[in-house]
Amino acid sequence: MTVLPQSMKQLVITQPGEVAWQDAAIPTPKPNEVLVRVSGVSTCPHWDMHILGGEPMFPGQELQYPYFPGQPGHEAVGVVMAVGEAVTTLEVGQPVVAWRDTGEPRAGFYAQFNVFRAVDLLAVTDERSPAQLASLELAMCVEVSFQRLAELGGVKGKRVAVAGLGPAGLVAVQLARYHGASSVVGVDPVAERRELALTLGARVVFDGGAESWAEGRATEQTVDMSIDCTGLAPVVKFLLHRTNQAVALFGVVREEIRYAGGLMWGPGVTLMGYGDHNRAAAETALAAVVADALDLSALITETLPMSEYIRGVEMLRQKQAIKILFDPWA
Repeated sequence: MTVLPQSMKQLVITQPGEVAWQDAAIPTPKPNEVLVRVSGVSTCPHWDMHILGGEPMFPGQELQYPYFPGQPGHEAVGVVMAVGEAVTTLEVGQPVVAWRDTGEPRAGFYAQFNVFRAVDLLAVTDERSPAQLASLELAMCVEVSFQRLAELGGVKGKRVAVAGLGPAGLVAVQLARYHGASSVVGVDPVAERRELALTLGARVVFDGGAESWAEGRATEQTVDMSIDCTGLAPVVKFLLHRTNQAVALFGVVREEIRYAGGLMWGPGVTLMGYGDHNRAAAETALAAVVADALDLSALITETLPMSEYIRGVEMLRQKQAIKILFDPWA
């Protein structure tokens, strides 16, 4: 029988720019939930920077502080310590990784323990470190864009561009190769990220300047499909004028994107929105990890104690890190 401690530590953002690493009672799982001992949690950079900074992530979002305990931590890996009475898919002692954050107002994974719906966890049968697994939820999100591109035939055998080589873009580079792209082009103004993309499977990288990759949809540099991981209208426009078949939007778009009439012709290029999070995408991403085709640990710049949360988020803000892995037990 597993003996749990009397209490745990959890992070609370008490107000913008301030946090507390405080004692709390260990939660009890509901019938459809399991209790997870958290091994590691990776940042979702924009979420962390926005919530800690008091800045709404989406238009119309209202933030209230103290923020939900343990939030915005949602990219997590751990071990099941207790199961609700209705759970039949997971058992005590099973390593698991979170694959979906439903966005409901609830406690998050920036804690030593957390309860989570069993359906939103995947069992891990392959022995991996927290750095290799914690960002699976991000990989699931990116895989959804490949599902959209699959509606137009997929990326196999095609030349694919990825704009924005932050965490999502670096995952997209690897998933493009996993799905059989003939070559991958990376676009980012940060030299270090371009260099990392090359080590992860990109064949060519550009800094995003018009002089580095000339405009044109009938040149040797033209790609078949693209994924935008920036959400920036000028970057989407940049891709549209260098892509033949489709541009999939992954980054959160906060400004109007104009589709020029000339893009309809010879051949027309499709601008695709995002899809829905789904378990199949998570399972594909996990299969890529197990096949050593997706290295999520490459996204982790540094591992820090959970008590150094503010320092970690500041590293993200200053672009000194791609992602931070927090250890709640250090």
